[in-house]
Amino acid sequence: MPAPLPPTVKALGVVSLLTDASSEMIYPLLPAFVTGVLKAGPAFLGAIEGVAEATASLLKLISGRVSDRLPRRKPLVVAGYGLSSLSRPLIGLATAPWHVLAIRFLDRLGKGTRGAPRDALVADVTPVEARGRAFGFHRAMDHTGAVVGPLAASALLLLGLELRSVFLLAAIPATVCMIVLVTAVREDPRPKPATKALAPAPIGTAFRRYLALLALFTLGNSSDAFLLLRAQEAGVTLALIPLLWSFHHVVKAGTSTWAGGLSDRMGRRRIIVGGWAIYAAVYAGFAAVSGPIGIWSLFAVYGLYHAATEGPERALVADLAGPEAKGRAFGHYHAVTGAMLLPGNLLTGWLWQAHGASVALAFGATCALLASIGLVTLVPEPSPRPVDAPPHP
Repeated sequence: MPAPLPPTVKALGVVSLLTDASSEMIYPLLPAFVTGVLKAGPAFLGAIEGVAEATASLLKLISGRVSDRLPRRKPLVVAGYGLSSLSRPLIGLATAPWHVLAIRFLDRLGKGTRGAPRDALVADVTPVEARGRAFGFHRAMDHTGAVVGPLAASALLLLGLELRSVFLLAAIPATVCMIVLVTAVREDPRPKPATKALAPAPIGTAFRRYLALLALFTLGNSSDAFLLLRAQEAGVTLALIPLLWSFHHVVKAGTSTWAGGLSDRMGRRRIIVGGWAIYAAVYAGFAAVSGPIGIWSLFAVYGLYHAATEGPERALVADLAGPEAKGRAFGHYHAVTGAMLLPGNLLTGWLWQAHGASVALAFGATCALLASIGLVTLVPEPSPRPVDAPPHP
């Protein structure tokens, strides 16, 4: 039996569950709201997701660096979750597409503030041999919230509430999230570094290649809002879209901890490459699918991609980072993947609008295949002894 995960990891998992329950009451309905109620096109939907994520990614880089210099990472984590919790439900008051853009920007700004410090905190409090499982557990809890949120949204819609009312009610789990974060997450002060100067950026050759391949993969990894739009095009009704999204997250929640633990035993690279290959196959499937049954099947397999990559990718970042620079390493990771979302989403939106869904999704599959080949050939598997472990005598 593996040792229990640290209490702080479990508490941060509950925080992620609640904040995702709030977020996912809104997210699967956002494409219909933006394109239907507010009358914007797919290209503007891509701009909303791309601008919000890419701008926030710059803050992830800064917040990670700052958290390495602070005695505690928790204040940045609290500030980030707080900003998202306050801004996200305001989408219910939006009357123009640019209102949604502004609110999504604030929401993702909060995510940018908390992302790298939170991941570094998970790495700080977790034994090296359990990092994959810890990050997998955190993602599993995140996805559990993404099951609860769409189910709640569907129930409220079936009761006759309008989209705007559902969005405003997302403030309830967001408030509970902040209570848990403030009261249950514990962090001991870290020792001050020997020098006040920042350590060199933790980017060796392997890490540089890893970041470049992540950038290539993310260029074709457009917002899931496009897949939800594809589901509607294939015949899934609006009332079932939140249930489809919830089903997808059931798969992710049920397999993420297992996949993270598998990377502890079999190696990060092997599991990540497998996940990227699944992504390529699924996107090719979305390009060709023509009915609701195929959509539901593809969303199930798509959940396996997330399970195989989200935890192991973060564990690999921690493996390659030095003990005094985990925040900076996660800042680079989040910044690179976040920054590529802007060109990725804009390009997907343009391809979708100009040439159709099949061409846009085939582009994503091609990027994933190329990144998988690169990870196998250019990035060696990390040493069994993590770089922040003491050398053997």
